[in-house]
Amino acid sequence: MEAFFCCPQSVSRLQNGPLATFVEGFLDFLLKSGFSHYTTQKHLGYLSHLAAYLHAVNPKHRDKITTKEVELFYQEYAISCRHRSSVEKHLLDVRHSINRFIDYLDKSDLFERQDNHYPFQDILRAYLNWMRDHQHASSGTLKIREHGIRQFLDWLGTKKISASLVGINVDIIEEFFLIYSQRKDIGRAARRSMQSALRTFLRFCFQKKYIDQQLDQAVPTLRTYKLSTVPRGLTESQAQKVLDAIDRSNFVGLRDYAILQLLSTYGVRGGQIRALSLEDIHWQNNQILFRALKNGKDILLPLTSNVGQSLINYLQKARPTCMFPEVFLTSRAPYRPFIHSNALSAIVDRRIRAADIKIHSQGAHAFRHGLATRLINNGHAVKDIADILGHRHLSTTFIYTKVDFNTLKQVALEWPTEEQL
Repeated sequence: MEAFFCCPQSVSRLQNGPLATFVEGFLDFLLKSGFSHYTTQKHLGYLSHLAAYLHAVNPKHRDKITTKEVELFYQEYAISCRHRSSVEKHLLDVRHSINRFIDYLDKSDLFERQDNHYPFQDILRAYLNWMRDHQHASSGTLKIREHGIRQFLDWLGTKKISASLVGINVDIIEEFFLIYSQRKDIGRAARRSMQSALRTFLRFCFQKKYIDQQLDQAVPTLRTYKLSTVPRGLTESQAQKVLDAIDRSNFVGLRDYAILQLLSTYGVRGGQIRALSLEDIHWQNNQILFRALKNGKDILLPLTSNVGQSLINYLQKARPTCMFPEVFLTSRAPYRPFIHSNALSAIVDRRIRAADIKIHSQGAHAFRHGLATRLINNGHAVKDIADILGHRHLSTTFIYTKVDFNTLKQVALEWPTEEQL
């Protein structure tokens, strides 16, 4: 601890104060996670503010830290904070460091979450458990469902609906969904996600007797038409332009180039890139395995020389040393796999923008749609494309037949002449 602070008071505040039980373990966690000396010092310095607050409230050592204690600290510190630069930015930095500490405590079962102040917490928790145990929802789906239903329940609170859901009816459900759907920051995918979440939640509530009538059909239907849109992807030249624009002289560039090389070559989903593990690369057989997603199927494909070389460059020169089996990790400590899909989407979006390419969809699916379109136009069978993309059902692949312009030309009617008219 003395290596990070010159002030004996700061060291004593951490080593002998209310957080003494946790500080050494947290410091060890920061060092093993690869944090720099400066960042470690910053996290410990902000943690000393929490230690000072807890000492003023109760100087005794804690066995656990609670949600209420942290929330009260944030409130008190925001009032008493005096900082030479931007107070708002300083408060964000403090919150970031304390949240890092909470993550460490949470993983060590030393943090007590107190959600009892949230009136619908019991129902929300029961719903998520039901989704996991009976609907076999993935962790990603559970997070999306929780986010959506929490918005609905928060809105019910403004309507003075009790925690037992007594008083909920068709009009209330329709009112919420219409207000939600008309928000300018909500797209079609978000509206469909909320629609699905509400219906499963209301079915659960009826099954568990929280409500006395079936209300899942009260959620308005969003009219959509199957195969109504044309997939928009990167052309082969655009995909190559994105790859050529990446600076591979640094660690981040080597990682991003390998990611985009995989997307461009195989057209896999972003989630499959995030889940790709070291054991999925079969170097001796020149093969690479992508695990199934969205009720698809595993895909075992040849490992091309370009992809193999980009992976070797990343693994040997840029990938941090850690215990995670996933291939791609964050570029800053703590080094870990990409937990959320938006992290990978942000990388792809940034690289497409850097190449100055204007395209409707700038996520990982831009490469997937582009590959499928090229395969269709080159005359590959739909069944072969379905196998490459990992589609379990051919109907999923049919959307790409709409861009089979070569075949469409054969069935197009000849434009009538003036005499024919």
